Amino acid sequence: MSGCEARDAKKLVRSPSGLRMVPEHRSARSPFGLDEPPWVPDKECPRCMQCDAKFDFITRKHHCRRCGKCFCDKCCSKKVPLPRMCFVDPVRQCAECALISQKETEFYDKQLKVLMNGATFFVTLGTSDKSELMVCRLSNNQRYLVLDGDSHYEIEIIQISTVQILTEGFTPGGGNTRAIGMILQYKVPGSEEVTQMKFTASEDFSCNKKLSASWLAAMHKATKLLYESRDQ
Repeated sequence: MSGCEARDAKKLVRSPSGLRMVPEHRSARSPFGLDEPPWVPDKECPRCMQCDAKFDFITRKHHCRRCGKCFCDKCCSKKVPLPRMCFVDPVRQCAECALISQKETEFYDKQLKVLMNGATFFVTLGTSDKSELMVCRLSNNQRYLVLDGDSHYEIEIIQISTVQILTEGFTPGGGNTRAIGMILQYKVPGSEEVTQMKFTASEDFSCNKKLSASWLAAMHKATKLLYESRDQ
């Protein structure tokens, strides 16, 4: 097992929003994670920030665990899983945030497993004209892209600067496209140098092509979450 695969110690913490299972060291957190938002102070929200209902003894205020804004029970009644903030149980969220979190659940339930299971690609490093057949997968701690073949690479996810998914099958009139590869650019730790890798799906077997396409689609979604986490 590589160093990046070492199990990261976690701890259970209680916040005003609920119980969270978080890494003991912030450096070990998932690159797809989000920080808990600060709650809008009660004194600054006399009314629901969605329907404008006035808060009183009957109409109580609730904070959305994802955005931190104040809502009435009607506008903030759903309890939805929020794995990006490491919550153990589903937490209260406003309608808008609940919809986003529900869509992200597919990534954590399905696409994350696809990335961890890996797929096979021909990998070309930099401007080289030689490619190497490698198994590419996301590490169990979600922090590294691990490539295994005759060579071995571990790319830290937070060092990835751009991901371009390569497709084929597009027609001007609109049509189905299929992911056939990607171009990845990342910074080498300790320097400002940017390295490029090109991943091309193997054409040997149709099952490999389908698996590679699913892996690339999952990587595309992972990239979106990565950018959101950086912009937080």
